[in-house]
Amino acid sequence: MRLSLTTGVVPNLNISTAFLAYVFIGTWTKFLHKAGIVSIPFTRQENVMIQTCAVAIISIAVGGGFGTYLLALNKKIYEQTGVDTEGNSPDSYKEPGIGWMMSFLFLGCFVGLFVLIPLRKILIIDYKLTFPSGMATAVLINGMHTRGNNMAKKQVRGFIKFFCYSFLWGFFKWFYTGKEGCGFSQFPTFGLQALKKTFYFDFSLTYVGTGMICSHNVNFSVLLGAVLSWGLMWPLIGKLKGDWFPANLPAESSLKGLTGYKVFLSVALILGDGLYNFVKILYFAIKNIHGTIKHKNEGSKNSDDLKEDQFFIKERIPMWVGAAGYTLLAIISVIAIPFVFPELKWYYVVVAYIFAPALAFCNAYGAGLTDINMAYNYSKLALFVLASLAGKEHGVVAGLAGCGLVKSVVSVSCLLMQDLKTGHLTRTSPRAMLMSQSIGTAIGCVVATLSFFLFYKAFDVGNPNGEYKAPYAVIYRNMAILGVQGLSALPRHCLQLCCGFFAFAVGVNLVKDISPQKFGKWMPSPMAMSVPFNTGAFFAIDLCVGSLVVLLLQKLNAMKAEFMVPAVASGLICGEGLWYLPASVLGLTKIKPPICMKFLPS
Repeated sequence: MRLSLTTGVVPNLNISTAFLAYVFIGTWTKFLHKAGIVSIPFTRQENVMIQTCAVAIISIAVGGGFGTYLLALNKKIYEQTGVDTEGNSPDSYKEPGIGWMMSFLFLGCFVGLFVLIPLRKILIIDYKLTFPSGMATAVLINGMHTRGNNMAKKQVRGFIKFFCYSFLWGFFKWFYTGKEGCGFSQFPTFGLQALKKTFYFDFSLTYVGTGMICSHNVNFSVLLGAVLSWGLMWPLIGKLKGDWFPANLPAESSLKGLTGYKVFLSVALILGDGLYNFVKILYFAIKNIHGTIKHKNEGSKNSDDLKEDQFFIKERIPMWVGAAGYTLLAIISVIAIPFVFPELKWYYVVVAYIFAPALAFCNAYGAGLTDINMAYNYSKLALFVLASLAGKEHGVVAGLAGCGLVKSVVSVSCLLMQDLKTGHLTRTSPRAMLMSQSIGTAIGCVVATLSFFLFYKAFDVGNPNGEYKAPYAVIYRNMAILGVQGLSALPRHCLQLCCGFFAFAVGVNLVKDISPQKFGKWMPSPMAMSVPFNTGAFFAIDLCVGSLVVLLLQKLNAMKAEFMVPAVASGLICGEGLWYLPASVLGLTKIKPPICMKFLPS
């Protein structure tokens, strides 16, 4: 939740949760053994079920819209996007509330569980989709439960050590944040002028750990985007104030000013990258499906593969369960959602649920091939369509709510397929996994909402100058406004720049696919480049520090680095992440840190 409300960059945590499950339950069974209590050995199936449930909870916290489309509805984000902006009507905001947020999540997320259940055999066995993250998690779980205990013990010790370091460091940093703009998070690492342009290391071990899990390409792409935007473009465009845009506009709120360039250029990169990957995945999906049907009886499998397939299909989940579950929950949503969002008419919800299964299949197939979950892209498509259909008065709210509806269905169904791939390779019961995913989704709808409100009440969430910027909330609302207004919302020369960035994103992806070895490996990720355009450059430094730590560990001992990096990174993320729970409680009780550490020019 903290990652989604600060930078919006959240790594894939499947492997971390599988490892943490092994650490905690393994430690617990050893504790029972030492206490003289006989316990049943911890099995792979139990490990997979814990990981599936935990990832389902995480997915609600990340994909539930708390840092994007739901937060984009609140009054603060409405004011930031310009109260006098066409389409941004005075009644187009809805303040966060535990009741309506929780209800909306329950209505949307559970539908996604039943969409692709009837197609699990086709996607995983017939089409032999790899689902890389699901496969990597299965390899880790199989490895931890079959290798010697020595490696597992080292991982556990490493995790506990860095968890403690990270937690204590978060506690230590808190003492120096007595007022806004104080503390290590404002440390002028590269000088005060660089600090003004957001280039500094903010000593966040959470982001360092995130950088250790994310690929080097993603981390350095974020840094490239930071240099391009905050280092070059924004200072240059800022000097054109009074020529390209009016000089008297609010710096952080009006789309007609510098903020418009920040928002729409990042959107252009996101759409260029997303649209290219969507078309590519669709092409490969059609091609591969045709090839699979044509040659389905060819080839042979080894005995292990056959055993895994037989175990996977032995426990049947009848077709009628998926169809009945989807239909029943969709009918409930069609009736209930207009009560939560009167602007989103019932017939819009019906249309969304008619198209959702096809979108979910395309997304799951694409994720199986590339490991890219494109749910955010399908949801943006729904956002633009619904915002333009609903008109100027209700378009923003209808677009954001419909976006969340489509994203919930498409994302949850893809996540379940990814976890079922892990279950297939670890010979875990599919029925048990569906139950575990359902329990995790239910817990997530409650816990994620409560976690969000802990941050929302204790910190200044949505403040563009604060720690909890929630940059994607502004982006999503502005995309809804763009859907209502059309291209009239763009400031001067912004459309030309957007076309250039869109073409750049498509061009980079083309080079990656045409020449993957010679030039492709040096190409950045346009999606990752777009992230710092709004948030600033500071967390790009943190991610790159994480990458440098991994490179150093690999240089010193590549074998040890392979199995220690996930443990160390998980410890860094979890330690400081856990500190924000007591920090939030201290904030709610109005207990302030005693010291303000600030840096001034001499």
